[in-house]
Amino acid sequence: MTSEDYTDRHVQRWLPVLPDLDPDVEGAVTRMARLTRHLRTVKERALADVDLAAHEYDTLHALAGRGGRAAPSDIAADLGMAPASVTARVDTLLRRGFVERIPSTTDRRRVDVALTEAGRAAWRAAMDARGTEEHRLLGALDPDERQLLSDLLRRVLLVAEQPHD
Repeated sequence: MTSEDYTDRHVQRWLPVLPDLDPDVEGAVTRMARLTRHLRTVKERALADVDLAAHEYDTLHALAGRGGRAAPSDIAADLGMAPASVTARVDTLLRRGFVERIPSTTDRRRVDVALTEAGRAAWRAAMDARGTEEHRLLGALDPDERQLLSDLLRRVLLVAEQPHD
């Protein structure tokens, strides 16, 4: 039998107040919210440990996801922001030595942004700290259970990503 957690106590407290409460829905949503809060706290701690602001990390992450080099417009698209906003972020990262601007290999009018070794190291340190905690948490499940959890969450998110009437 599994141990009782915060959410079990939460559901038991609310069932007498809301008799039509679905304990499985309430349990799943409450656990997802608590897990999201926990992972956000871990991310904030990891970023503080490597002296990165969240927006700096997000920009380095987007750049790393493009192989460490990209046009500012591509970074902006990945982050869902205006290119002018990315320019300000790149300027900050440039001053910190985390990125450099280099001429594009495909268009001589364009300048790309590239991760420096220092930028890659800062991004990787934050990623490693987050990944360690993610693996610790999901280590409670065997590989088949992790795949099942991922598949179930995909089904839920596909509904969430659909337009809502």
